[in-house]
Amino acid sequence: MSWLNTNYILRAGVLYVLLLLSGLMSATCQTNAPEQTQHTRYDNRVHRFRRNWERIIPTHSKIQYAGNMGLLSFGTGWDYGKRNQWETDVLLGFIPKYSSKKAKVTMTLKQNYMPWSINIGKGFSTEPLTCGLYVNTVFGNQFWVNEPERYPKGYYGFSSKVRFHVFMGQRLTYDIDPQRRFMAKSVTFFYEISTCDLYVISAVNNSYLRPRDYLSLSFGLKFQWF
Repeated sequence: MSWLNTNYILRAGVLYVLLLLSGLMSATCQTNAPEQTQHTRYDNRVHRFRRNWERIIPTHSKIQYAGNMGLLSFGTGWDYGKRNQWETDVLLGFIPKYSSKKAKVTMTLKQNYMPWSINIGKGFSTEPLTCGLYVNTVFGNQFWVNEPERYPKGYYGFSSKVRFHVFMGQRLTYDIDPQRRFMAKSVTFFYEISTCDLYVISAVNNSYLRPRDYLSLSFGLKFQWF
């Protein structure tokens, strides 16, 4: 009886090994088989769907100091265009409380344009001109879009919650060696000189104001992921 059991176990083991080898050979053949290039309408629709979703993945992140969007702002954005000359950023800023009762949070939507990029060697390149515009808002009940009823109509004539800005500046980019990249593909230092709608109106109506009164200087870093 024990001999029969041993014989049965041996035969089952050999059969299992043969089946395992057969499965491995089949998988290898499928792996080495040439891919089919013919796609159905469904396959093409799925590929288009995936490509469209991939477009919304942010390509970079930024840290910016000043710029009338907060003491520090952090955000992410997208590069696009034939030469990646366009950028769209979304940033959240932080304003310390200073003399107010509490700190504040801002949100900025920013559009950037870089018409030229010049390679200066050793992994460095520069954008001698950057320009664009952005709109930002500050969160808090004490700020408003339309004048509250407690003020006479037209008393202020502007919103204290939303500001429109224009800017121009320059950039310096360092492309990280592919062997040394950890997360970022490149790092860019930039500075910008900006002004907003309210400052422009003040400068036009008050000739005694100097550029330092209506222009703002800001600095930042951009980390390119893709």
